Amino acid sequence: MTPNKELQESRMRGYFIESTREILKGEGLKALNVRAVAERAGYSYATLYNYFKDLNELVFICVNDFMIECESFVEDHTREYQPGRQRLKQRMIALIRYFTQYPGIFELFYLERMNSLGSQHPTAAAIYRFTDSLSEADLAAMVSGSITDKETAENIRLSLRNAATGMLLFYMNRMQPDGYKAFMETAERQLDFILGRDQA
Repeated sequence: MTPNKELQESRMRGYFIESTREILKGEGLKALNVRAVAERAGYSYATLYNYFKDLNELVFICVNDFMIECESFVEDHTREYQPGRQRLKQRMIALIRYFTQYPGIFELFYLERMNSLGSQHPTAAAIYRFTDSLSEADLAAMVSGSITDKETAENIRLSLRNAATGMLLFYMNRMQPDGYKAFMETAERQLDFILGRDQA
């Protein structure tokens, strides 16, 4: 393949990926179909199949992109903190804020059945471990600093994964607690309970 051909293929793939990202971010998976992606990209739906196997491939590319984007969001909001309990709390708050800004991404990550999108087990596993990856360095710092032991750190990791997802689920699908301010206050109290308010 010539350099020009490679560049053209990269650009075309980029148009379709960005269109898919915009639909998923703004409207969620239910609004996603081949024609909608192609129309937003400015090409025919038949052209999409020249660059991607199917819509599932585009979805999983976007899932990976969203994980990178969310991780960058978390990093940007917690740079001033040293690894440990306080940074871990702020990282979880940043994660929750990201998903409240982009409910379509939360829905894609945690409400859609992965087997309905194809047998992409590595992606499903990456989503399942996503919160763990954000907490890993801070929990390690807490263990090495004798703030907690390994068994307790493992329980904190599991609790954070389940609590963050559960709180978001109730807030975005049942509006409980009522209002964003009350929701974030509840999230902070829950995180303090899991992490231990008085720990360094």
